Amino acid sequence: MSDLKKSNAFDYLKAFTDARIFIGKKGSSIPTNELLKFEWAHARAKDAVYTVLLKEQLITSLKNELQLDYLELHSCANNRKEYLKKPDFGRRLNSDSIKKLKHQKQKGYTLAIIIADGLSANAVNIHAIPFLKLFLSLIKTSGWEIAPICIVNQARVAIGDQIGVLLKANITVMCIGERPGLSSPDSMGIYFTYHPCLGLTDELRNCISNIRARGMSYEMAAAKLYYLLQKALQLRLSGVQLKDDFKTSLK
Repeated sequence: MSDLKKSNAFDYLKAFTDARIFIGKKGSSIPTNELLKFEWAHARAKDAVYTVLLKEQLITSLKNELQLDYLELHSCANNRKEYLKKPDFGRRLNSDSIKKLKHQKQKGYTLAIIIADGLSANAVNIHAIPFLKLFLSLIKTSGWEIAPICIVNQARVAIGDQIGVLLKANITVMCIGERPGLSSPDSMGIYFTYHPCLGLTDELRNCISNIRARGMSYEMAAAKLYYLLQKALQLRLSGVQLKDDFKTSLK
């Protein structure tokens, strides 16, 4: 195959992914332009880890656009440095947050929805509210009881288990910033867990990943989550035993 034909074929394949494929070479290294692109992407990923959850912006949207109650919570990690160095601190609520949830009127909620910064707060700042608008519009006739939305700083996924226990929720749904990649520093993930309890491990959760402009759309993520939650409530389970046949259901 000629160099021109190879170039055309590679350009065609590159249109389907943000991954670094077929970047070429210059001597024994990669082209300078590609090296600069890599360093820029790496810097963006590092910066994403230190972005801050815009709580006031989220709260304004929850109150004015979605008319939802909310609770502000915090993990045991006092700051970002502690959060990164001591992962377990991000999996537990601090004492003030525990008291706040214990004083919350508990009604046997169907869902406890959590907005957490995770490893890319900017992902949640961008995507959480537009996603929730679509998701809540899908479930409005379901009869599900929704707990006040929990906004959690310095949080990791497992903190949702403690929140679910304290709110007596059947399922926790967490919108959280995912670990930044070189092509996706603003990707939001959704983790849900049926019958949350302390000490659960990840095989008992389901994840819908890569929600962002060049990833999974809000519409697709909302429809998939609604479908899987209905199955979880019907089968009374989540995780690896809950088979994701959402695409099959669309046919």
